[in-house]
Amino acid sequence: QVQLVESGGGLVQAGGSLRLSCAASGSIVSINRMAWYRQAPGKQRELVAVILSGGSTNYADSVKGRFTISRDNAKNMVYLQMDGLKAEDTAVYSCYALLTSSSGWGNYWGQGTQVTVSS
Repeated sequence: QVQLVESGGGLVQAGGSLRLSCAASGSIVSINRMAWYRQAPGKQRELVAVILSGGSTNYADSVKGRFTISRDNAKNMVYLQMDGLKAEDTAVYSCYALLTSSSGWGNYWGQGTQVTVSS
């Protein structure tokens, strides 16, 4: 059984910073990619940032230059450093992983963590 558990969300003022963490656990063989998605009220879920096993990254245009995704392959963790937060960054942020476990390849999601930015 594979689980993704996020932490680090909360309430912050505009211009502030938060760091999200996501830990993947279970019978994991390898992780191909990990990513952060977000969904604001009344909006579709959107990709925020993705990082591949080799370390290459990609970001949504709306967060480029403000957010940084990183991962610790040894610990099966992914992080999202969010700086210069804006009110429009308010959303539920969810961790995603494409990985191989004892059951084979699969897509896995965390439960989500709320990020609220006050203006």
